[in-house]
Amino acid sequence: MTFHMKVNIGLVDDHLIFLESLAFMLESFKDYNICVKATNGEDLQRKMKGLDNSPDMMLIDVNMPVMDGIATAKWMRENHPVTKLVALSMNNTDQAIIEMLRAGCCSYLLKDTHPNVFETALAAINKSGEFSGDISHHKLKALISYKEEKKEVFSEREIVFLELACSDMTYKEIAAKMFLSERTIDGYREKLFEKLQVQSRVGMALEAIRRNIVQLKKT
Repeated sequence: MTFHMKVNIGLVDDHLIFLESLAFMLESFKDYNICVKATNGEDLQRKMKGLDNSPDMMLIDVNMPVMDGIATAKWMRENHPVTKLVALSMNNTDQAIIEMLRAGCCSYLLKDTHPNVFETALAAINKSGEFSGDISHHKLKALISYKEEKKEVFSEREIVFLELACSDMTYKEIAAKMFLSERTIDGYREKLFEKLQVQSRVGMALEAIRRNIVQLKKT
């Protein structure tokens, strides 16, 4: 008889009905064991003390009171680095995606994802630490794509611009920081869009992170 090892998964969400419904759905997939459920980051910290081992995966809501998803992901990354962190939210804004990835999440799933796609996503993340099959979540494709790309050379000033573009600074603030005109900054942006083969600021930021042009700082 073959013993099937289940994936230990934790859930953090402040909406109790959603939390319990998600737990029920995951357990119906057969491959998952819910090892911890928490309503925010502080609640998770308390409950993690009772676990013998770190979860294999943790699904983290972005917007929570007391200790939000960003702070929770950072704490998990520092204290349980082997756990794969997955952001789970209805919030699909550029800033939310970038902040959760910077905090340590390897993927960003939407709460309205179809259960079949959700199951496929979790299986892929558990196996390889990434999921690229959700075509509606195109903003992550630049980060997790492994297509061949031509080598580009980036100037020191372009790298500085990319680092600042990965922050929450506006282009006007970036111009002031670099002692350049806004028109010059617009030129940097358009040139880097072309070099990185992207069409938006979030795409540029994610591609810069993926190519290791910009290093994420642990905060």
